[in-house]
Amino acid sequence: MKKRNRLAALAIAAAMTATMFAGCGSSDSASSSASGDTASSGDGYDITFILSLRDEFLSALEAGAQDNAPDGVNLTTQDAQNDAAKQQQMIESARNAENDAIIINLVDPASAESMLESAGDIPVVFVNRYPTDDSVLEAGKCVYVGSDELTSGKFQGEFLVDYFNEKGQTDITYVMIQGTLGQTSTTNRTASAVKALEDGGLNITLKGAELAGEYDRATAIEVFSPLISTGEIDFDCVISNNDAMALGVIEAMEQKGLNPADIPIVGIDATADGRQAIKDGKLAMSVFQDPNGQGKGAILAAVNLIEGNALADGTDYEANEDETVLWVPFEPVTPDNVADYDNR
Repeated sequence: MKKRNRLAALAIAAAMTATMFAGCGSSDSASSSASGDTASSGDGYDITFILSLRDEFLSALEAGAQDNAPDGVNLTTQDAQNDAAKQQQMIESARNAENDAIIINLVDPASAESMLESAGDIPVVFVNRYPTDDSVLEAGKCVYVGSDELTSGKFQGEFLVDYFNEKGQTDITYVMIQGTLGQTSTTNRTASAVKALEDGGLNITLKGAELAGEYDRATAIEVFSPLISTGEIDFDCVISNNDAMALGVIEAMEQKGLNPADIPIVGIDATADGRQAIKDGKLAMSVFQDPNGQGKGAILAAVNLIEGNALADGTDYEANEDETVLWVPFEPVTPDNVADYDNR
């Protein structure tokens, strides 16, 4: 692996080659090549960031890493196109190139151990998707940066408790649109929302079965539409594991001539489209998951692993006691504060 104290030695070379990097600083986003590669930032530590795919949220997370890469960091980002085998090959290539660290947004959280084996001795930061087996996390070598999914669903449930309390309604029937089954985020978002409803004193009944929307708008339309095939609403609210699926629910209702504002539909991520739906009165609330914060946390955590610093050094966030997780807080977004998140 490259020597970690090489930054000073490369200072002169960096100055001589500055013109080579004009327009490619850490605040820029280079266009993707056919292989899905982009590059940003300087000369010194070589870090590869391998995305599971580039959707709206993960593209913003990627930009957060690029925009916050410290001077002296050469950050390359790649898109595995939701292919775990391709992601593993990219990790092996980063190892063979003697990268100083690798940031991984896992295609499959259950593959974390295998991905670590492919990385060899290179420090690894998992970001956004928590490993199914978190025993792979090890202070100083392998860490996680993301948001506590148990709080995301909790915010959804607490909002709904307040909503139904104001109506004086304690018996509710809810629809649950889940993300990819088996992912930690899906499990925790679902469980924490249900727990918050129960803790709030509501008597809840699931409408039919939990629906697998794969965190995808089109899939959500497909799985939700049969519930409104009669053109009637016989449930009290819809809980979605993310905004994209919540927007699919809204679209499906509008296709049937139903008004999505008639019942509370709640999402997670507070994406640009999700925030607009809140402003339009179609989405009752969302939960802000900070992509810029996660990207920033991931790149700074990678540098801290390389340099042997405490995990949270230089960040605005807190690490857990074991120094294996850096938490970026979730925040509830409602009609009252949605405008505050337009520039986040």
